[in-house]
Amino acid sequence: MDRRTFLLHSAALAAGTVAGERTAAAQTGDQLPSGHPMAPSVAIEAGPAMLEPFVWQAAGLVFAFDFTGNRLRFRHVLPEGVTAAQGLPASSDMSSLETSVHCTGEDIPDHHGAKFTGGSPGIRMSFAGKREESTARGKCLILTHRDPALDLAVESIYETVGDMPVVRRWTRVINTGSRTFGIEYLSSAMLNNFASPQSFQDDLRLHFAYNSWQQEAQWRSVRLADAGLIQNGNFSVSGVLFSTVGSWPCESYLPMAMIENTRAGVTWFWQLEHNGSWHCEIAQTSARTLYAYLGGPDALHAQAWKRLAPGESYESIPVAVGCVRGGFEQAVGALTHYRRAIQLHPRGDCARCPVVFNDVIMLEGDQTTANEMPLIDAAAEAGCEVYCMDVGWYTRPGENWWGPVGDWQPNPQRFPGGFRQVTDYIRAKGMVPGLWIEPEVAGLGTALARRPDDWFFLRHGRRILDHSRYQLDFRNPQVRAYVDAALERLLGEYGIGYIKLDYNINALEGTELRAESSGQGLLGHNRAFLAWLDALLVRHPALTIETVASGSMRMEYSMLSRAQLQSISDQDDYRLYASLTTGCSAALLAEQMGVWSQPREHDTPQAASCNMVNAMLGRIHQSGFLTRLSRASLLQVRQGIAVYKQQIRSYIPQFVPFYPLGMPDVTRSARPAALGMRAQDREFLAVWRREGPEEVFIPCPMPEARLLYPADLGISVAAEPAGVRVRFPSANMACILSSGSGWRL
Repeated sequence: MDRRTFLLHSAALAAGTVAGERTAAAQTGDQLPSGHPMAPSVAIEAGPAMLEPFVWQAAGLVFAFDFTGNRLRFRHVLPEGVTAAQGLPASSDMSSLETSVHCTGEDIPDHHGAKFTGGSPGIRMSFAGKREESTARGKCLILTHRDPALDLAVESIYETVGDMPVVRRWTRVINTGSRTFGIEYLSSAMLNNFASPQSFQDDLRLHFAYNSWQQEAQWRSVRLADAGLIQNGNFSVSGVLFSTVGSWPCESYLPMAMIENTRAGVTWFWQLEHNGSWHCEIAQTSARTLYAYLGGPDALHAQAWKRLAPGESYESIPVAVGCVRGGFEQAVGALTHYRRAIQLHPRGDCARCPVVFNDVIMLEGDQTTANEMPLIDAAAEAGCEVYCMDVGWYTRPGENWWGPVGDWQPNPQRFPGGFRQVTDYIRAKGMVPGLWIEPEVAGLGTALARRPDDWFFLRHGRRILDHSRYQLDFRNPQVRAYVDAALERLLGEYGIGYIKLDYNINALEGTELRAESSGQGLLGHNRAFLAWLDALLVRHPALTIETVASGSMRMEYSMLSRAQLQSISDQDDYRLYASLTTGCSAALLAEQMGVWSQPREHDTPQAASCNMVNAMLGRIHQSGFLTRLSRASLLQVRQGIAVYKQQIRSYIPQFVPFYPLGMPDVTRSARPAALGMRAQDREFLAVWRREGPEEVFIPCPMPEARLLYPADLGISVAAEPAGVRVRFPSANMACILSSGSGWRL
């Protein structure tokens, strides 16, 4: 019997088995409770029709599904009107899993290496039905599988968000039997069939971003072979693997990527929305099918083995997936619209984009009433609208800010007239008082550190100590109550309206306390922290949260669907920000992109203006030595803020980025950089001359291009049919151009 005959025979047997199971249930009168994963719904399909290939159309996307016997397989997702041509496989095979799940003790009948392909019961689950439901955001497709061997049900959930070509995808496993089993890994989404196995090396480009402290969002565009997946004439037992372990989900990579098929002219993209461990792999099955596995913490990479007892359910982390005609820019555009649509706690802050001043660069933690008052005056005179006091307000004079975190009491020696005197003065100057806090940790020697062990992360019976700090466990209601009390006191007593929420350690694999594995302990904490943040924002509808974790170590959309701003970096060299700002614009919304402008005491007007340009197409995080700058340099700061407030920021909540010079590299300072933003009939373009030639040509036609800022430093702009030519009189300068019918002085 050949393979095709065998598969057709298997399909016929499977169809009879499924139909027989349902007939038997009907004859015995057994009724499953409403909402049970195996209970029928009005939209469920049964019988032979259930084994016919089908598609689901949503938000301009077509999701195509096949069957191998009675087993559902995911063929592909494509934009409407794009067919399986030009190198795209016309059909899937038995290895194109719709959901990948592996349970302890089950076989993996695939030559898989360390890849997450071919696991059981994922490869053998039978299809049980599909239903569609309406949601607040759009509609939701729920595909149900079952595995009689383990008595489990799996729900694959696809949720649309408006009319964007992006779908939110996650998976739920339910133990419907009487035995406990363990989950080794569970996909949030599977994407398949990006290109032909014979031509993928030439057809595909992978776009991904390295991410680390002070070198955030460094994008690369490579062939799969250059990332580790080599077309070898058969299939590879390895692949392109991205993993992050711990409570810094962006420590090594941004949790997003794109695969572009240049021959077909389409790009698939995704972002994992989780504040902890995650895993992504782009690889091949032994049948040579190309796939992307997207998921959260698992047993192999994150020590997150999950025990599932009878009646229990378990959900994967959510991931946004989509596909567009075009390439990198078009994918970023789709994600930009999606990110705006999923904001859980909308604030006027993101619409108004107020200018934030932060005192850390000048004061470096030496906050006193005497030091703050003149800086508050300078920030107000420069046009700032939020004044955030950073690290140091809780320490004794001369004490380093790092250690005494956790008790969160303003030190009276620093503020002899009371802390309220300073915050009242900020308000009197027309600014909102803000405060830095790091509520997830307890420094050694603090009163908080003397709390019981079950307040903290534990492994092997001992507290986890990282960089002289303990990690608090937000699954513990006493921990949440303690942090709530501290914040309510600060918000209430001092009228704080802006919180800089920092987080400077990594909990790595997690905690074993009250968990079957350390990774599951971390996952529970991650989810509890998000729930705590939700509750805080609901209680305080006017509060603005800036999230930061040693720069952007948590720059992802479980946090950013809640917080209003993200500080993109702790980088203190303004000459490097062209690369950071441009790279981060692909990872978060412009109205959430907090970029530091931090001119130093002896900076020239050219340096001061470059600091401003770094931030002016996002959210200005003003800092630096405002009380010590030369008159000419301070004028550049004030002019930049004025131009931002009068000319730019009203457009920011509609900004969609574009990249006329591609993505810059922080290590290649001779190359210029450019970041464009479009809104309605208006375009803005930031142009940086770094260490290279004085002339920068932007191959982007802007017939009405005008120099918006700085206007008085000798920069010239010439609009040409093929683009814009900008001349800078010295290195490490930058400017903002504007064009469109909305341009005004």
